[in-house]
Amino acid sequence: MKKKGFNTTALHSDREGKPEHGVLHKPVHPSVAFAYEDARELAEVFQNKRKGYAYGRQNNPTIEALAQKVTKLEEGLSTVVFGTGMAAIGSTLLSLLRQGDHIVSSAFLFGNTNSQLNTFKELGIEVSFVDATDVKNVEAAIQGNTKVVFVETIANPVTQVADLEAIGDLCEKHNLVYFVDNTMTSPWLFKPVQVKASLVINALTKYIGGHGNALGGSVTDTGLYDWSGFDNIYDNYKGSDPAQWGITQIRKKGLRDFGAALAPEAAHHISVGSDTLSLRMDKACANAQAIAEFCEAHPKVRKVFYPGLANHPQHDRATSLFRHCGAILSIELVDSVDCFDFLNALEIVVSSSNLGDNRTLGIPVAHTIYWEMGPERRASMGVADSMVRLSIGIEDTEDLLADLEQALSI
Repeated sequence: MKKKGFNTTALHSDREGKPEHGVLHKPVHPSVAFAYEDARELAEVFQNKRKGYAYGRQNNPTIEALAQKVTKLEEGLSTVVFGTGMAAIGSTLLSLLRQGDHIVSSAFLFGNTNSQLNTFKELGIEVSFVDATDVKNVEAAIQGNTKVVFVETIANPVTQVADLEAIGDLCEKHNLVYFVDNTMTSPWLFKPVQVKASLVINALTKYIGGHGNALGGSVTDTGLYDWSGFDNIYDNYKGSDPAQWGITQIRKKGLRDFGAALAPEAAHHISVGSDTLSLRMDKACANAQAIAEFCEAHPKVRKVFYPGLANHPQHDRATSLFRHCGAILSIELVDSVDCFDFLNALEIVVSSSNLGDNRTLGIPVAHTIYWEMGPERRASMGVADSMVRLSIGIEDTEDLLADLEQALSI
């Protein structure tokens, strides 16, 4: 059959498994245990010789349906889902790396990811933070013990765009695992498999779920990396197909051993939310472009950070790689405007720490999600004390512009 389009895949992937009673959505299966009439079959499931469900901490039918949908949307090989995006990143890296290994990471990381990688450093895993907007910086940081290169597609909150294609070629040349966080773009705007990513992380809480009602994260193996050449695969997970070695170890040593399981009800919410991913993203990105242009022209805004603007340092890269330039933007206010007063004056935009919601959300970056980093690290990342991050939703464009206008008039 001809390959299905993105929306058709999102809407009908649950149906491919012939769900119970002909339901349109895979139902919620709350059971944490699964019975087998033949105990030999249960043993074969544990030994990876047979497909099936052993225990709810590792998988269940509702969660597996979501994992299969994410795999299809990312055009990958297989996906493991977790309770949060942070759990997905941390469990994956801990399952694949050992003491003495080395990670090259973008320096422009989401605050919690930055904190997590610094914890890895304390555990004996080396981390080099570099400006990943230029592949030369990544290449210069590679060492003999480097195993993984980790980047985000669009950085949060200053919106730097990594040199994604060139880094993919570099990782292929050096046989490195290329781990790409696709959260800010989602598989509708960008598919990291196109730049030779090995693994793709999505915080399902954000755009894929979209409604701010469920936490979740996923890691997708694109099928491009040759795991037979990766030193850290345990013998237990070396099955007959080397393409499955990496994702099997992530599922067993990561998801199973660390226990960061996604709840079935959350999986159901995320799966239903993902049905409208492209429609929501198209509207949110159109709103973001209009708001970025409005703010760029406003005298009380010193600077706007959005890849869709022609003066953005990676504008050409973003427009060539992504369907749209995302729905996140940040602004620096002039000295006469207090960021807290500005946020408090907004009537539609909600002060909140989440992003990727249908509603437009705003947050004072330096005082909240980047506070723990300290002023020196924030300065190195381009985060000013007056910066406000806006996660743009799907409201009527005119209403959002009017709200910003009145708030900037304080």
